[in-house]
Amino acid sequence: MHRRVITVYVTLLVAACLGLSLPLCGSIAARGTSDMLLDRINDTARFAGIAEPAVLTGSGGILTAELTAYDRLYGISAIVVDREGGVVAASRPGLDITDIDPGRRSDDPMPEAVRNALAGNRMGADRVVYPWQDGPLIVAEPVGRSGEVVGAAVTASPTASLRRATLVQWALAAAAVTALMIAGIAAAGPLTRWILRPIDDLDEATRAVAGGSLDIRVRTAAGPVELRRLGESFNRMADTITAMLESQRVFVAYAGHQVRNPLAALRLRVDALSRHLTPEGRTGHRLALDEVDRLTRICDSLLTLARTEDTEHSTVWEDVGEVVRDRLLSWEPIAERAGATLLQEGGDGIRVRCVEGTLDQTLDALIDNALKFGGEGVRITVRVHGSPPGPDGEGHVDVHVVDDGPGLPEGQLAQATRPFWRDGGVGGSGLGLSIVVTLLELQGASLTLRPARPQGIDARIRLVTEPRPIPPPDRARI
Repeated sequence: MHRRVITVYVTLLVAACLGLSLPLCGSIAARGTSDMLLDRINDTARFAGIAEPAVLTGSGGILTAELTAYDRLYGISAIVVDREGGVVAASRPGLDITDIDPGRRSDDPMPEAVRNALAGNRMGADRVVYPWQDGPLIVAEPVGRSGEVVGAAVTASPTASLRRATLVQWALAAAAVTALMIAGIAAAGPLTRWILRPIDDLDEATRAVAGGSLDIRVRTAAGPVELRRLGESFNRMADTITAMLESQRVFVAYAGHQVRNPLAALRLRVDALSRHLTPEGRTGHRLALDEVDRLTRICDSLLTLARTEDTEHSTVWEDVGEVVRDRLLSWEPIAERAGATLLQEGGDGIRVRCVEGTLDQTLDALIDNALKFGGEGVRITVRVHGSPPGPDGEGHVDVHVVDDGPGLPEGQLAQATRPFWRDGGVGGSGLGLSIVVTLLELQGASLTLRPARPQGIDARIRLVTEPRPIPPPDRARI
């Protein structure tokens, strides 16, 4: 925007300066020519007034002396001719009508000004001498008797001094116009910034709101009416977004808080069942307690995410391999009933930084979908691949949840993470993957769905790794 406004401003400035300077230069040349022409018309008219007797008698003694003195004093050639163009008197010996205008056409017997004067027309003041013209300024006045033209008085004035004076004045005008253009161009930057300051304020406010600073507002007290209306609309939009996000944050906080109390009561009741269980049921009882604890952590995470200003301080380092093993152990009974196989590859000694429970929820959503849509006998493999740290001491780890089920077309894979998207008539709310995608994005992580080979879905979770490895936990692999 700045570049465009400056370009338009400078273009208009140059066009305006040129539009003013060209007529000014023409006016300067016309004024100088007019001054000289009026002076020569007066002198020539005086010669024409005293030339009638000489033209009628054919004797120019006194007139020749007058013309010679005039030429000697001013350096201007003068001549008086009769009706046929014959020389009656001249300011220099041998001066002929053909010598008055050296620049005339060779087929023209006399200058046009002389021909007009012999036709009875007086000289006008509409001629302009420009610096690139080097011919003399010819002025001719008719010599008449009782309304009859009997001859013409002609003067030929050198124009070198006139052209030099015109060039000097043009140079001064050009210097003034150039200075004006330089001053205008120098003022283009500050002037453009002043004009676009409301737009710059709106741009900065937009960037701040996009970066998460929802308390930024645009000043609407000054500026053009259109920009003030735009700023007011932006402020209302920011207020609306802030209110909506605050409502969502309050809802998540209320939901997480309200679910925690039933979960606490449920854990007490499930824990109280331990004294009534047989040794064979204690493993399932322990897994049930783990699930309740995991749900409690999820509620805590929701409460933490509801307070976005504390999200950075609520992150913890989690062992990827340990989380994967815990989730596969929890899903193993369901997988056995569905005839599915759960496998783990890699992950030992790799830690990631995230809000507690995020990786658990993501793996649960992906394994649940794989079991639900993969069909009987589906094979689900969780592969963990870590990358070495970069110059900043951080790398990334990819957790792939791969199944060999029927999968989805590539076009539907891109939509599967959108809220409320469901595959055909399959039940569910369509929120599972969209929720985990939101949780991951809040922490700089990502979830990508791609086709697996030869069939199925490859869901890749990319998270930040810890700069230093930790010893692998002493637990049996599944």
